[in-house]
Amino acid sequence: MNIGPLNPGVAELGFGLVTFAAVFWVCSRVLLPRVEKVLAQREASTTGREAEAEELRAEAARVRALYESALADARHAAARTRQQAHEEGVALITAARADGMRVRERILTDGAAVIAAERATAEAALRPYADDLARELAGRILGEPVPAPAADHRP
Repeated sequence: MNIGPLNPGVAELGFGLVTFAAVFWVCSRVLLPRVEKVLAQREASTTGREAEAEELRAEAARVRALYESALADARHAAARTRQQAHEEGVALITAARADGMRVRERILTDGAAVIAAERATAEAALRPYADDLARELAGRILGEPVPAPAADHRP
């Protein structure tokens, strides 16, 4: 069967086999070691970078944990300070309210004493005129003058 160029002769097959062996030997002895060397360097630099990146990630995680811990401590301190300020404010308001109540009671007591004293003074000043004023008022109501009693009949 004749298939043309796809049916090579023995000499062409031998030449192709020798040429393939020569190219294979050159590739395996010269080119492949260089390619493997470049790939190994690339792998080493990549692996080194990955390890370095992993160390940086671990360091970043440690720093972040410290930061979050410090932030949580600061929040707790702020909450404590806020609570303490609130309690101090409540205590000051309570003290001011109590002081105000004491002042109020003192003012009311002093005012009541002043009013009682002025009332007693006014009552003492008006007592001599009370009988005359009562008679005059009764006369106005009745429409005729009310006479003064002739004498006091007090026992």
